Amino acid sequence: MRTETPSPLATIAASLRRERERAGISLTALARRANIAKSTLSQLESGTGNPSVETLWALAVALDVPFSRLVEPAAPAVRIVRAGTGTRIHSDHAAFAATLLSAGPAHVRRDLYLLELEPGAVRDAEAHIAGVEHLVVTSGRLRTGPVAEPAELGPGDYIAFPADEPHRYEALEPATRAVLVMEHH
Repeated sequence: MRTETPSPLATIAASLRRERERAGISLTALARRANIAKSTLSQLESGTGNPSVETLWALAVALDVPFSRLVEPAAPAVRIVRAGTGTRIHSDHAAFAATLLSAGPAHVRRDLYLLELEPGAVRDAEAHIAGVEHLVVTSGRLRTGPVAEPAELGPGDYIAFPADEPHRYEALEPATRAVLVMEHH
């Protein structure tokens, strides 16, 4: 029996409502905490907005939940994510897209992403919930890590750095790809 996966916007809308209600806060309070317009949050909760990575990260931090909790639909027992599919969220500031491949269940605090980057603008990430980002470059070249000491990586290279410090992602070659594991504490 196959079940239909909800659209990414429907998943985000339901997740935002669920997490906001779980936290017991109003639309106005969450918008203020995340430093976004109340109208933007209202659109997202109604499934009509078009959120960026930055907006969803700000909401996740304001709700004190992993980013994946806002974008991951309920998973079946066996799950396949075909290349080019999945919940893909783009950055407003750089040629950067993250596709959530797997979110950790409630008792496991890790998420798995496929990152797709292009040279140009740098994706600066604000500090978010405590944890470690583990990243392996699969193609291209990437400069990443804490803003104070980024490292240049190529295919097969691995880096781990604190998630609760400002960090960055910068593609040095076209079609740069990496696998990111977010480990939340």
